[in-house]
Amino acid sequence: MNIHQLSVSYDERQDRLQLKLNTQDGQEFRFWLTRRMAIRLMPAMEQSIVRLEAAQPDMTATDASTQHMLTEIKRDAFLQTADFSTPYSAQPQQLPLGDEPLLITDAQLSLQPHGALQIIFQKKTAEVTQSCQLNLQAPLVHGMIHLIHQCMGKAEWALAPPSTAQHPEAAADTPLTAQVYKH
Repeated sequence: MNIHQLSVSYDERQDRLQLKLNTQDGQEFRFWLTRRMAIRLMPAMEQSIVRLEAAQPDMTATDASTQHMLTEIKRDAFLQTADFSTPYSAQPQQLPLGDEPLLITDAQLSLQPHGALQIIFQKKTAEVTQSCQLNLQAPLVHGMIHLIHQCMGKAEWALAPPSTAQHPEAAADTPLTAQVYKH
């Protein structure tokens, strides 16, 4: 899946964030993030991006605080060059998950050997489990974190600003269960 754009918006009536991804081949994936899920997901994503950036060949930091600092520098550099002005293209040719956004009840994050963060979003009910697997490179992870934080602020959901260094030691081996960004 070659992601072309990301969009995160707050739906006040639903009191949820809607995450949309469209691909270069015309597919659109839609997800609902509840406040509870977003608050649980963000620290895991922030820890994961530090680990993902630390695994890059050009990263030479060995201690957690230096890794965090370099990740913040990379995030700032990304935000300076990211395209947040191009309108989200909302004309999908295909909706592989259906017309309604997938309500995320579980998320699993894992670093991949080829330098990506794999995120598996799941909707689990008593009858069925539906899932979608995303493999995101560091710039897309930075973009997603940024957009979700922006929308959480607009929604007035309490969450501290991005701070992957609050507990960097927790990132080591812990299992980790707006606008538009154009890639």
